Amino acid sequence: MELFNLKDHSEKVSFAQAVVQGIGRDQGLFFPDHITPLDNIDALLDLPLVERSQKILRHLIGDEVPQLEAIIADAFTFKAPIVEADKNIYALELFHGPTLAFKDFGARFMARVLGSIRGDKHLTILTATSGDTGAAVAAAFYEQQGIDVVVLYPKGKISTLQEKLIATLGKNIKAVQVEGIFDECQDMVKTAFDDVEFKKTVGLNSANSINISRLLAQVSYYFEAVAQLPKDKRDKVVFSVPCGNFGNITAGLIAKALGLKARFVISCNANDTVPRYLQSGKWDPHATIATLSNAMDISRPNNWPRVEALVKMQGWSLKDFAYGSLSDAQTEQVMQDLYKKTGYIAEPHAAIAYKVLSDNLKDGEVGIFLGTAHPAKFKSEVDRILNIDLPLPKALEDTVNKESLSVTLKADYNTLKEYVLKALNLK
Repeated sequence: MELFNLKDHSEKVSFAQAVVQGIGRDQGLFFPDHITPLDNIDALLDLPLVERSQKILRHLIGDEVPQLEAIIADAFTFKAPIVEADKNIYALELFHGPTLAFKDFGARFMARVLGSIRGDKHLTILTATSGDTGAAVAAAFYEQQGIDVVVLYPKGKISTLQEKLIATLGKNIKAVQVEGIFDECQDMVKTAFDDVEFKKTVGLNSANSINISRLLAQVSYYFEAVAQLPKDKRDKVVFSVPCGNFGNITAGLIAKALGLKARFVISCNANDTVPRYLQSGKWDPHATIATLSNAMDISRPNNWPRVEALVKMQGWSLKDFAYGSLSDAQTEQVMQDLYKKTGYIAEPHAAIAYKVLSDNLKDGEVGIFLGTAHPAKFKSEVDRILNIDLPLPKALEDTVNKESLSVTLKADYNTLKEYVLKALNLK
């Protein structure tokens, strides 16, 4: 698989190089310049998740990773069911993995790919999270030899249970709460990748959705969602994706480029840079606003250049996207209305995706909104809004009383750099 730096097309890398390197020169993202469609989508949809995913990812990646089929079988050990939440509207529940979030698919795949291709090289994963990425990455790499993980998250701006999943592991997992917002955490990661000496010293890599391995793994569950529909509904699908860093919807668009018949709805919270851009044509990020749907609290989405590159590559138009955004008050109302109407419990991110989908669904279409995290990860908010007492799944219950091992740093790259060097005994 040949990938190009979207900011410097002269920089070309293989899939394996892109996974290890993470990001290109001038903070450019790696992406292919063409995607070859799959043959016989109908036959693929008749296969089980793991076997289908093996064929899809082998088609995309090629022969670079000999153990690819075994890696996929080891990574995708949990289901991704669609559940009817309303008439002609299904939730794709992506929270049945070990950290109860969709990030488990990409993080587990990436961890196993890196373990397969890194050789004897020590790696340091530096990643920023607005909620679920950090937990999935931490769990995927926990106790993996030769790899240290540093997770940055904005202090006080992720849920308590999300933080517990990140900050209670210890060993090779370093949790850092940053006195700032997610965009500042993300900027620190980008700056680290521009620091050539530091990058070489620690063997720097990132597990954010800037890493192509994460995105390719996520392609698989879009096919899995459609495969669960009756055959007469498979060409009328509309996906609504709750968007933060826009990696998830990029994966969906790759699935579409491969031949999956679907259209896509961009669903945002008050951090609505992309909806405003699609409406006005002007890219004008505002200051990030803290919301109930914290994983979407991103004003400068990293993966948007990949979306635009893919749209151009495929001859699509940005005007093809439906979109919408909700305030916190609207989100709470949607959660209450859906629960009252059908009994389906949606946490804030899923509620936004459901509402924007229902507002844009046409007659004869089948809607699928992505449930990206288990409602219990937002227990205090869900309990308050729906007036219920949501039980905790075991994965969360086991972490509640564990001590947080995180450190607190100001939003300053040099402070972070010094911390990492000391934590890894390199200073």
